[in-house]
Amino acid sequence: MPSPLSNESSIMKLELQSASNFLVHLVKLGRANLSDSQLDRFRSAVVEVLRRRYRDHWFPEKPYKGSGYRCIRINGKLDPVIVQAAESCGLSPQLVRSTFPSELTMWIDPLEVSYRIGENGSICVLYEFKDGVENEPWRPNLVTNNANAKTPSILDNKNKSLLLPSSTTSNNMSHNNQKNLLESSSTTPAACKDSLRKMDFLLDPRKSVSIEQLAAYVSS
Repeated sequence: MPSPLSNESSIMKLELQSASNFLVHLVKLGRANLSDSQLDRFRSAVVEVLRRRYRDHWFPEKPYKGSGYRCIRINGKLDPVIVQAAESCGLSPQLVRSTFPSELTMWIDPLEVSYRIGENGSICVLYEFKDGVENEPWRPNLVTNNANAKTPSILDNKNKSLLLPSSTTSNNMSHNNQKNLLESSSTTPAACKDSLRKMDFLLDPRKSVSIEQLAAYVSS
């Protein structure tokens, strides 16, 4: 009989794979000069750390319950979850941190994974479960096929503070409330695809663009 952890692993599989693929994509584009085997180990480590962390905080019937706990936050320092994953596969957390934008927030919820680059950037849907189709985790080569993802636009300046993420220690507005508020405003369906295209374009190894310029550009 499978263990509870195995059951949870199966339930969370697509969401965790989408999140880990995205984080590895950023590391790879950040020119960290890591081998494919190192990136694969890091990807697996991220999935395993998140799986164990979320095993008792995953509620498919109430997807946004516990969203703050599952939020990954990278700002002045690397989220402890990512530090643990890096160290478990022999990577330097400092090296991994150097590949990410100065501000990155990711929400990993049942049926949906979303992220935001910069403090005032749009919340972008990375993975979204859809009924009636064969769902797959997000991968870099699927970016151009993600045109149907709905991404809220940035609110006006006076409401930008409402875009601050939930966190494990914060009493800020919940991710659920943020998303409800955002979806009540106008949406730009191509924004998620465009931001990912910008990311790949700006981090092309043939171009001398810093990760800070990327964050500023995507958040603009």
